[in-house]
Amino acid sequence: MATIDADQAKISSIGKSGTAKQSKMKRRRGVVLTHAGLKRLQAAIAAVEIAENDGERFTLEELGDRIRVSTKTLSRLWSLNSGIDRRTLHLCFSSFNLDLQSRDYVVVGDLAESEVAPGESPCPLPAQSPRTEIELGSSESSGSLSPPTHWPKASPRPAAAVHPSNPSLSGALPYPDGPVPLDSPFYIDRPPIEALAYQEISQPGCVIRIRAPRGMGKTSLTLRLLTVAEAQGYRTVTLDCNQLDSALLNDLSKFLRSFCLRLAQALHIPPNLEDYWDEEIGSKLSCSFYLKTYLLKQIDAPVVLVLNEIDRFFEHTAFAQDFFPLLRSWYEESRRDLTLQKLRLVVVYSTEAYVALDINQSPFNIGLPLRLPEFSAEQVLNLAQRHGLPWGMDEVEQLIDLIGGHPGLVRMALYHICTYGLSLSQLVQGAIATGGIFRPHLWRHWVTIQQHPNLLAALRTVVLAECGQSVLLDPLQAYRLESRGLLRYEGDLQNNPCGNRVLSRCRLYHQYFRQQFMSESPLL
Repeated sequence: MATIDADQAKISSIGKSGTAKQSKMKRRRGVVLTHAGLKRLQAAIAAVEIAENDGERFTLEELGDRIRVSTKTLSRLWSLNSGIDRRTLHLCFSSFNLDLQSRDYVVVGDLAESEVAPGESPCPLPAQSPRTEIELGSSESSGSLSPPTHWPKASPRPAAAVHPSNPSLSGALPYPDGPVPLDSPFYIDRPPIEALAYQEISQPGCVIRIRAPRGMGKTSLTLRLLTVAEAQGYRTVTLDCNQLDSALLNDLSKFLRSFCLRLAQALHIPPNLEDYWDEEIGSKLSCSFYLKTYLLKQIDAPVVLVLNEIDRFFEHTAFAQDFFPLLRSWYEESRRDLTLQKLRLVVVYSTEAYVALDINQSPFNIGLPLRLPEFSAEQVLNLAQRHGLPWGMDEVEQLIDLIGGHPGLVRMALYHICTYGLSLSQLVQGAIATGGIFRPHLWRHWVTIQQHPNLLAALRTVVLAECGQSVLLDPLQAYRLESRGLLRYEGDLQNNPCGNRVLSRCRLYHQYFRQQFMSESPLL
């Protein structure tokens, strides 16, 4: 039988006037939900409310009956400052089909066993065993890749206040903008992408290239890759290229000095840049010398360096033609340099077609390429079910007919269906008529594409083609529009382009952009 890991306190005297029964009260450690645990439980409750209660929130009494605990205990749970018995917390989670994980709670002070209401812990808590949340060995995953032994624990953070009579907040379904949080139940694996990334990051001197249009999950995957790396004791540094001053991208020497300072600060190492920088040999050699003989020598663990939104560099041709070959040189030199093997590069981008690079100097034809595909019908169904929707493949096919398997748009659709009670037919009709809930997304594409007249003209040719027939475009224009997520190659929705014949990426895009080109008053 599984053992209870709560400590049994020694029998102590309560007071000289206390009875013998009072003096023998048992005590155990209490636990309080973390921010991550609270969000997981709220999301699970909200999903059950949608699936079983027509979206109506459970009252505190209804929750108590479902979980088989008192309302007093639930009030302590939602207060986030009163400890409850860990077995009771396990019961709360299991009632909503969740496994209680170590990151879901923190241990606080002692909890008197008498504070546990009778009948609230009818079964002992199962013994905790090492497990990972990256299930690479599942039937969905290909190959025989093995994950790290442990997923890193989330640090406890203050949680938002929860009203005791209304634990399932409307915010239990967060607005789906940006990357999927690490503790979210709404991240969908796309085998074997995750498994390949987690395996490759352990290879000395590796380069991983994550490429996909905006909204396809690049940052969500990167967050999980960094978490896996940190769980293995690696040091991690992320450089968001959108945060860089334009002045730095016009001066390679200034950028490389700033780059080295950023690395040193992130690794908590005194920069000492002047001791290793020599303008006589040039900024690129100085940067490489600093990296090899100083920074990487200071630490024993591998260093994962993420260059996010590296597309920004393509706007500065001279800079890109100097910096990208430098990245390539580090990768090639790591084949024989043990120190450089500590460096693991992760490059995140949408397209590399803007800059003409010598094929032997480009970093975009080395390392592991990961092109993120759209969700399959099965993955869309999985995500809908995680939202508590009783969907079948008919509903999934209707949604995919409208927006394809675009992860960001699928999440947006499911959020509005669950939060605002939209029917699928209402969502589709609104989207086709005016853009509906997707209008901000569509308008951003429309505004951006107008800054590139050649691409705008190419897009016009595609969406105004008769009966949605495929169109033969200039290869570079086709590639750039496909990289932006606006078009797809004929014969393949995702990874294997067939010639240069292209179509609108999905019905929504085709209808919206067709209206824009044909109307004298474009939709706002």
